[in-house]
Amino acid sequence: MSDPAARAAELRRLIAHHDERYYGHDAPEIPDADYDALVAELRRIEADHPELATEDSPTHRVGGAPVTSLFAPVRHRVPMMSLDNAFDRAELDAWAERLGRQLPGVDLASVDFTCEPKVDGVAMSVTFQDGRFARAATRGDGVVGEDVTANVATVADVPHRLARAAAPFPRLVEVRGEVYMPTERFAEYNRRALAEGTKPFVNPRNAAAGSLRQKDPAVTATRPLAFWAYQIGETEGGEWAVDRQSAALDLLARAGLPVSPDARRVTGVEAAFERCAELAEHRHDLPYEIDGVVVKVDDLALHDRLGATSRAPRWAIAFKFPPEERTTRLVAIEVSIGRTGRATPFAVLEPVFVGGSTVSLATLHNEDQVRAKDVRPGDLVVVRKAGDVIPEVVGPVVEPGSRRARRWRFPTACPSCGMPLIRLDGESDTYCTNIDCPAQRVQRIAHFGSRAAMDIEGLGEERVDLLVDAGLVQDPADLYTLRPDDVAGLERMGPLSAANLVAAVEESKTRPFSRLLVALGIRHLGPAGAQALARATGGLDRLVELAGPEGVATLAEVEGIGPVIAESIVGFLDNPANREVIARLRAAGVNVTETGEAPGVAQTLTGRSVVVTGTVPGFTREEAEAAIVARGGRSPGSVSAKTFALVVGDAPGTSKVSRAEALGIPVVPGDRFVELLETGEAPTVHP
Repeated sequence: MSDPAARAAELRRLIAHHDERYYGHDAPEIPDADYDALVAELRRIEADHPELATEDSPTHRVGGAPVTSLFAPVRHRVPMMSLDNAFDRAELDAWAERLGRQLPGVDLASVDFTCEPKVDGVAMSVTFQDGRFARAATRGDGVVGEDVTANVATVADVPHRLARAAAPFPRLVEVRGEVYMPTERFAEYNRRALAEGTKPFVNPRNAAAGSLRQKDPAVTATRPLAFWAYQIGETEGGEWAVDRQSAALDLLARAGLPVSPDARRVTGVEAAFERCAELAEHRHDLPYEIDGVVVKVDDLALHDRLGATSRAPRWAIAFKFPPEERTTRLVAIEVSIGRTGRATPFAVLEPVFVGGSTVSLATLHNEDQVRAKDVRPGDLVVVRKAGDVIPEVVGPVVEPGSRRARRWRFPTACPSCGMPLIRLDGESDTYCTNIDCPAQRVQRIAHFGSRAAMDIEGLGEERVDLLVDAGLVQDPADLYTLRPDDVAGLERMGPLSAANLVAAVEESKTRPFSRLLVALGIRHLGPAGAQALARATGGLDRLVELAGPEGVATLAEVEGIGPVIAESIVGFLDNPANREVIARLRAAGVNVTETGEAPGVAQTLTGRSVVVTGTVPGFTREEAEAAIVARGGRSPGSVSAKTFALVVGDAPGTSKVSRAEALGIPVVPGDRFVELLETGEAPTVHP
C-alpha cells in the first residue's frame, strides 16, 4: 500500500461505483466477495489511520447498505449468529466429540439430528404479530440488519397471515429463513434479460440479494424470489409448543410457511454424515443452489444445555461441500520467482467464474505436481478453489480426437534474470540462486518493508519497483541511504511523498530486533520464531556468536526454533552477501538488540502461548501479537495442546476455534483481550 490516503480515496470511489451498479442498476460488475474485500480493505486502512476515516465512509454503513441509506436499521431481539463449519467427516466427528464432552451421560448414538440443506441465499428474519406479517430484516452483522419489510412483502412464499392450522399464535413470533431464487427461475430470468438486451445476474445468490435491495418494492415484485423457513426465533406473549427442531419445521409448515422438503431427521452422527454425502451427490438435482448442509441437534432442551460460543451455537454446524469445480482452457504455463528465489509454476487460464470469483490464474505448486497432473498448454482443464481461496488446476479433461501439445518442461533458466534454476536434493521446489535476480530483489525489499517486518509506511511493491528501476535501491540496506531529493523525481512521487517515505524509513530503525529478523527473510523463520530467537539471544551479536561452528545444534535448542530453522539461520549468516547487508544495516543505525521486555509493562503472560484469530477491537494483528510478546508471552500462528488461550476477534478462523474447543482451551472474546493482557488470566466466558 504505497499511499494509504490515496488508496482510501480510491476504495471509496470504487465502492460508490459498485453501489451504483448493484443498487441503482441491479447489475453488479463484481461478485459479493470482491465487493466485501474492498470494504474490508478500507476498514483496515481506517483502523490503521483513524485520521483518514470520514463520516460518510461506506465502512460506517450497517450491513453494507448503500450511501443513500435506503433501509432503516433493525436491531435483532436475539442475534442472528454464524455457524461453525466442518469440511469433512473428521471435522464432523470432532464436533460430535465436543457434543459428547458437553453432554455427559448422553448417548450420541441415539441423539437425533436434523439435516437441512444450506440454501445459498440471503438470511432473513420475518416477524409476525398476532399472526400477521409485520416486519422483515436482513441478517446484517448479526446484531443489526436492514428493514426490507416492503420488499419481502412481495415474495409470494411469505404469507401475510399465518394459517389457522398453527393457531393459537404467540402475540409476536420471529421466523428465520432464507430468501433465494430457484435455479429454474434464475435461468428463465436471465434468458429474458438477454433477449431484452439487459445484463443478466451473475448467480442466484447475487440475484436474490440485489432484488431485496431495491428502493422500489415494485421492482422486487418482478423478481422470482422464494423463501424457506428453517427456525423459530423469539416468541412473546404465548409459546408455540414444540420441543424439537423437526417439530418446529412441521409447525412452520402448518402455519403456511414453506419449509425445505429436503430437510431430514436422522439418528446418530453416522446417519447425519450419510445424509450430508447424499445431498452433496445430488446438490445439482435440487431446484435451488446449496453449498452445504446444516446439521442441528434436534432436541431443543439440549440446545439450552449446549449454549453457544461468542459467535456460533454449539448445537449446530454447517457441513460445507467441497469447492465447486469448473472447466476452462489452459492458455499457458509460466513461472514466477518469489523473494527466496522459489520458482513456482502457474497456469494462465481463459477466465472462468468459480468459487465466487472470476479466475484467470491458478497455481500448479511445483514441478512434480505439473508432471503428475500432466496438464499441457491448450488443454481443457478442471479448475477449483482450494479451500475456496487459492485457485488450482486439478487436471486435464480428456477430449476425444483432440491433439495435445507436448509435455511442458520446467524451464532451466530463471525467467527474470536468465540464470540457472536449481532443484535442491530431497526437495520438491526449484530455486533461482542468483541473489541479484531482479524478481527476487523486488520481492525481498518489499518484504523487508512490509507491516509484519520493518513496517515502512508507503513502501509497497510498486514503489520498490520504481526505486530498483531507478538504480536507487539494490538491497534493503540501500533504503537507509535514500534522500528526499533522490526520490522526488520518480513517477508519482512528489516532494511530500518523498519526504514521508524517507521519514518512514528512518523511523523503522527503532523496530525491535525480532522485526529485523523477520525482515531479512530467512527461510522458515516466521514472526513467532523470530520473537523466540530475539528473546533467547538479546540481539545480533549473540546470535552471530551462537551461529558459530556448532551453530545448528545450539540454535536448535531454542524453544520454537528446532533443527530445520536453525540450519536455515546458520546458512543465511554464512552467506558473505547477507553478512555484508547486515553490516550495512547496523552501520546505518538499524536497531540490532532486543530488550525482551517492554518498559513499564507487567510480565503477566510469561511463558504462556496466546493465539489470536480475527480482528481484535483496537488492535491490528501485529499490535495484538506485540502486546502478548511485550508481556512475556508467545503468539504462534496455530493452536496446540500448549496454547494457554485463543483470542477470537471479528472474522476468525473457524478451524482454530474448533481446535481450541476440542482441546478444552479457553476461548477469549476479542472485547476482553485487554483484560487478558492485564491479568494474565483467561476471563470466564458464559454462553
